Amino acid sequence: MHRLLETPALAEYQSFLGRESVKRAVERELDRARVSGGEAGTDGMHAIVASVCERLDSQRRATLMRAINATGVIVHTNLGRAPLAAEALAAVADVGAGYSNLEYDLEAGERGSRYARVTGPLRELTGAQDALAVNNCAAAVLLILDTFAKGREVVVARGQLVEIGGGFRLPDVLQRGGATLVEVGTTNKVYVEDYERALSPRTALLLRTHPSNYAIAGFTHDVTGAEMARLGARAGVPVVEDLGSGAPVDLAEYGLPHERTIREALGDGISLVAFSGDKLLGGPQAGIVAGRAELVARLRNNPLLRALRVDKTAIAALAATLQLHRSPETRARIPLYRMLGATMEDLWERARRYCDAIAGLRTVEHRAVVGGGALPGSTLASLAIAVSTDDPGRVAAALRRGKPPVVARLDDGRVLLDLRTIAPEEDGEVLAALLALR
Repeated sequence: MHRLLETPALAEYQSFLGRESVKRAVERELDRARVSGGEAGTDGMHAIVASVCERLDSQRRATLMRAINATGVIVHTNLGRAPLAAEALAAVADVGAGYSNLEYDLEAGERGSRYARVTGPLRELTGAQDALAVNNCAAAVLLILDTFAKGREVVVARGQLVEIGGGFRLPDVLQRGGATLVEVGTTNKVYVEDYERALSPRTALLLRTHPSNYAIAGFTHDVTGAEMARLGARAGVPVVEDLGSGAPVDLAEYGLPHERTIREALGDGISLVAFSGDKLLGGPQAGIVAGRAELVARLRNNPLLRALRVDKTAIAALAATLQLHRSPETRARIPLYRMLGATMEDLWERARRYCDAIAGLRTVEHRAVVGGGALPGSTLASLAIAVSTDDPGRVAAALRRGKPPVVARLDDGRVLLDLRTIAPEEDGEVLAALLALR
């Protein structure tokens, strides 16, 4: 047992799985070898080590680990959405390593508010009177419903009753929030008059939702945010908009179609806007509500907020990310915007290095997508490294088993590695993974 545990191959696993886990795997393999009458000696030892490594590799892949996203989906939900900027990671390390002034006012020497750490930067970014952060966008919508619409009605266009990833549906969220859904319009058309006819003494909110990962085109009609805001003002009913990904800037700057921004929604007169922190903002998982001060104050006084609050590391990462949004130059340090801003010339230069290093690789013009429910159907020019193989599934699986795993895209019998979502500093690891296939 001691000799096996000290072999370099098994010693490597002990650093992240722990000595006891490795020891149990060795014990199971030794028991199996005894039952099957396996050979003793050097060859038998090598066979045992190889079998234990295979078992431990499976355990390692079940743990949370860094992976390289070569899919061309920038905000990839299954791969952890937006990568954090170096400044956000440094803030997490600094605050998480010890104590902090999370809920302590250093000036007054008494208890303070954790939300104060991000309120100012959020107001600056969005132009809102006030803002609040909870643990994700669904929680933000739930808090709004619980605060304003419990036991009352929420009016939503039928074409906006979305289902997002994991099977979560807006009608279910409304039900859990204690609200009664009132559907208006048809799947493809809704008018201001539809909303107006649905108003009653029980109406608590008018709700707009982002279509997320689908689009309705053709014979359509929608009600603008400004039109809904004017109706809400006349009726004395708050208008809430769930922007989903929540664009903090005009994505047309990056060669993409215009996506309604947070500032535009609030500028239309929307009372409260909810959006995610880990999508187009490029920060940690969070749900942000921005809007009128008196409405945000009611959210802050809801006891449910305690169950939905963000922790110190999320606040640290969010605050650092918001600081980077203060100028286009610093925004470019956020990985998501670095990917969006990469030029085709940058990608061609990197592609040449791949092809020079490994014979047989080819460069393929490709289309990347933003992902995360933003800009459904829109793509961005990109380049991919193509690996030709008779068995693309086997090659893709081998890349996923690497250290770190490389998650590629399968397309028309080829394995594609999209350079837009591979960070330049990861090129060496991807090249090593490709060389290991040979």
